[in-house]
Amino acid sequence: MTKVSDVMVSNPIVALVPGSRSEVLTMMVKHNLTGMPVVRASDGRLAGIISRKDIYNNPEEDQLSLLMKKDVLVIGPDAEVEEAARILVENNIHRLPVVDDNMLVGIVTPTDLLKEVKNRNLDIPVEKLIRKTCVPLWEGDPLKYVQTVFSLSKMNALPVLNANGDIVGLITDRDLFNKALIKDKVAKSELGIGPDEDEWSWEGLRNVMPLFYEVSKVDLPDAHVRELMVKDPVTLFKKSPVSEAAAIMRRNDFGQLPIRDNRDRLLGMIYDLDVINALLM
Repeated sequence: MTKVSDVMVSNPIVALVPGSRSEVLTMMVKHNLTGMPVVRASDGRLAGIISRKDIYNNPEEDQLSLLMKKDVLVIGPDAEVEEAARILVENNIHRLPVVDDNMLVGIVTPTDLLKEVKNRNLDIPVEKLIRKTCVPLWEGDPLKYVQTVFSLSKMNALPVLNANGDIVGLITDRDLFNKALIKDKVAKSELGIGPDEDEWSWEGLRNVMPLFYEVSKVDLPDAHVRELMVKDPVTLFKKSPVSEAAAIMRRNDFGQLPIRDNRDRLLGMIYDLDVINALLM
C-alpha cells in the first residue's frame, strides 16, 4: 500500500511564530501559496496552520498567533494514503501536515493524492462523487454581482451557462482579480506586504485576492461574465471514470471540472476533494 511519505511534499514552506499577517502574506505572494503550516521559531515544532481564509475572517488582526488555527489535524509519514484522504475529505480541508515526533516533515494536499487516484485507474463514474451544490452563473451576469456570489457560496470557481442552459464557460476568483481596477503597487501597499519589493507577481497576488477585496475595497469594471470567463472549458461526461478526472486535474492544475449529462447539460461540478474521495470507496 502507498504510504503518506510516498506522496507528501517534503520540507514545505512554513511560517514562523511569532510572526505577523504581513509576513505571511509576503510568503503567500512570493511562493504562490494559499496557506502553509506554522512552526515555532524557538524549536521548529508544528504550532498551527494558516490559510488565506483565516486572514479574511480577521482582516484587522496582525499577530500570526491569533490568526492561525492551533488545533491542527496531522498525520504520520507511515500512514496509508487512504487515511490522509479520509481526513481531508471528512474535514473539508486542503492541507494536512505530516509530523514525526511533533516535528513537521511534510504536507499532503488533494493535488498530491490525485496522482494516486490516476495511477490506480479507478473506474467509479464521476456522477457518484459529486457532493456539493452547484452554483451556476449566467454569461450576462455583471462582474460585481459575481463577486458577491463567490463570497456567499464559498466557491472559487463557478460554471457559466447561456440563456439556453448550455455550459459555455468557467470563471474563477482569480479571473475577477485580473479585472480589478487598481495598480499592483497600490495592491501591495493596501495589503501591507511592502510596495518596495520588485519580485511580486500577479499570480501570487491572486492567491490573496479575497482578502484584497475586504481590505482594499477593490472596484470591478461594468463588464459581464462572458467578457472574462474561460470559454468552452474542459468538461467530463457523468459516466467518465474518476481516474480520468484526476488525470485532467493533475495535468492542468485544475481544482474542479464541470460534469455534463446525456444531453450535454450541466449536471454539477466535481472538486479535487470529491475526486480523492474515490480512494475511500
